[in-house]
Amino acid sequence: MPLAEAAPSYIVYLGGHTHGLNPTTADLEYATNSHYELLASSVGSTELAREKIFYSYTRNINGFAAILDDKEAADIAKHPNVVSVFLNKGRKLHTTHSWDFLRLERDGLVPVDSLWNRSNFGADVIIGNLDTGMLCIWFCWHVFLICFFCCNVMVFFGEGVWPESKSFSDEGYGPIPSRWRGSCSRDVGGVVCNRKLIGAKFFNKGYLAFIGVALNNTFKTVRDHEGHGSHTLSTAGGNFVPGASIFGHANGTAKGGSPRARVAAYKVCWPPLVGGNECFDADIIAAFDAAISDGVDVLSVSLGGNPSEFFEDGISIGAFHAVKKGISVVSSAGNSGPDPGTVSNVSPWMFTVGASTLDREFVSYVQLGNNKQLKGASLSSVAMSSRTFYPLISGDKAKAADALAEDAILCQPETIDPKKAKGKILVCVRGISGRTDKGKQALLAGAVGMILVNDRKSGNEVIADPHLLPATHINFTDGNTLFAYINSTRNPTAYITPVETKFGLKPAPVMAAFSSRGPSLIEPSILKPDITAPGVSVLAAFTELVGPTEDESDKRRTPFCLQSGTSMSCPHVSGIVGLLKSLHPDWSPAAIRSAIMTTARIRDDTGNPMLDSSNKRATPFAYGSGHVRPNRAMDPGLVYDLTVNDYLNFLCARGYNQSLLSLFSDKPYACPKSYGVMDLNYPSISVSQLNGSMTVSRTVKNVGSARSTYKARVRSPAGVTVSVKPSTLKFEKIGEVKKFEVKFVLNKSNAKSEDYVFGELLWSDGSHYVRSPIVVKHK
Repeated sequence: MPLAEAAPSYIVYLGGHTHGLNPTTADLEYATNSHYELLASSVGSTELAREKIFYSYTRNINGFAAILDDKEAADIAKHPNVVSVFLNKGRKLHTTHSWDFLRLERDGLVPVDSLWNRSNFGADVIIGNLDTGMLCIWFCWHVFLICFFCCNVMVFFGEGVWPESKSFSDEGYGPIPSRWRGSCSRDVGGVVCNRKLIGAKFFNKGYLAFIGVALNNTFKTVRDHEGHGSHTLSTAGGNFVPGASIFGHANGTAKGGSPRARVAAYKVCWPPLVGGNECFDADIIAAFDAAISDGVDVLSVSLGGNPSEFFEDGISIGAFHAVKKGISVVSSAGNSGPDPGTVSNVSPWMFTVGASTLDREFVSYVQLGNNKQLKGASLSSVAMSSRTFYPLISGDKAKAADALAEDAILCQPETIDPKKAKGKILVCVRGISGRTDKGKQALLAGAVGMILVNDRKSGNEVIADPHLLPATHINFTDGNTLFAYINSTRNPTAYITPVETKFGLKPAPVMAAFSSRGPSLIEPSILKPDITAPGVSVLAAFTELVGPTEDESDKRRTPFCLQSGTSMSCPHVSGIVGLLKSLHPDWSPAAIRSAIMTTARIRDDTGNPMLDSSNKRATPFAYGSGHVRPNRAMDPGLVYDLTVNDYLNFLCARGYNQSLLSLFSDKPYACPKSYGVMDLNYPSISVSQLNGSMTVSRTVKNVGSARSTYKARVRSPAGVTVSVKPSTLKFEKIGEVKKFEVKFVLNKSNAKSEDYVFGELLWSDGSHYVRSPIVVKHK
């Protein structure tokens, strides 16, 4: 059946099950039959219901995925036991030096006070990854990963895994933890599990339902065909692997955040379809359901889509049920920045991660014929044969006769005339097509090199890509200098220098332009993203089925690869979560998130406020609470904790009635009489409609010194007066909880209703600094 004729598929979400974590066969059969009976009430017969249902979620998540027409979907949505009915939507896939930059090691040595040492490197933590396979983070953004480094299990959702990578070797590992209940799927790709890679499963029925055609054997394997899955999984929980590099650059020892963790891969992403969708909600929910039952400790999810209401979003639903079972879910914020309101994965029970730079760069300069030098970034595996200056030509000047200039300047396929480009350095502007594809088009046209120039939106963000020819990537300002030179002379010339690896870049970190920004369009009272972490030019394991550009023409193979995206920053935090879970096994997912958020930094390595790629001061809509500091997070002093009931109260405040909530609560649930969405005990505070005054409440739990006194300090947002009551909190024991209120008063004379303004609340006892960002929008 052609793709356009495939019948629509829907997820029917029914909440949770009552049979517990270890259901019997009879429990599972009962759940499945109840799904058939429910659908039969709308479609007319149990037999037809059996034909339509292609997933029955029977273990933790209660619901099913089925082929339905619009009328059938609307009819079943009216049933009182149905929480939501929504389309099976598609999603997109959203480091040798990273851990030194994060101070877990110093110049290759692990300090005594490092979180790595304190947590035993995350030994036996189980990290799960939802993705496409084990892939390279730098170029593939198609993976849903779940990573863990400590004594827990790390799970990744996404694109799969390359099991032969040394990052997943089980040499030196003991028996698999007895609490692990997972397994490896029967796999035509030859993926075999071991004592490191302890789980590997694939889910493709939702993808199949969308395309409406039979799948061949390439869809029946967890093997990573694109590199994204392997990259993200190894970033979270990969082994120590000495001698890692790509084309001789970024030399060092590769390792994950929780290098002694056990890992599991859940492949839910497949070749992209029209619109770039490759990971479908029906498969994502099935993977979550399996991972929860398998016994993971952390789920790393490097994928997402347009934000949806919480229980019409497969990732949000799966994450809710995982958090109910004490599993931390870490997710990527998305790669749709720098526009505001683009952040995805915005549910308050998820830990959402933006992306920022490291202090390492891969430099390749453009030497112009007028003696000016422009600094660029590259990972080209080849260099110009001699220090010879070559003619320069821009894409629009080299356009084919039937091509548009606006397409040719972007070096789109079949827009460059080889007669004009041959033997020259071709200048291409960033946008529409992939960065490395522009280099491919230059090579096909006979160019000797390529200079990639940022558009205004991309600003100063430059990325080192493994181009097929000598090439470099320069920023927007230098691009203007380059074009001015080309237009100033009849015979412009240039030379591209070989790539050099340099450390100590200042300023760093800087927010990546691609990293999606807040505010959340679903619930602006929850600040998203929550945190930022390294996500630019990250080195990690890669598949050996494709070259680093993932293009069929790229015959190069490398076991490690540099990739960029929030898909790369997400597993950094997943690995750190694994370490904290190992060190503090009694902490809830919310407490771990709080520890990481409230100890984050908002200044770069020059001591100044973090910047955006445009060189402007970044805001919490870019970095959330700031840049992660793992060693500080192991002793945060205070935490903002949350239980499942807190999330249910939040949903009550959003208009979910208690009858609906009782479907996924373990017991009858009554909504509180007075509760606002801004009263959710979140580590950040966001007031989206301040008109006059408003008071929100928070509670903090003492996890630091038994006897301690914390005092509040406030930096009020412009035009707003913020006060805290009480302003001093005295604790007598570990685990003690104290409540406080924060009052906001709008100063009418200074208010600008069109602006968000930012501040912070800091609690300190002199040795701990517990910082919460404040975001206010005047009504």
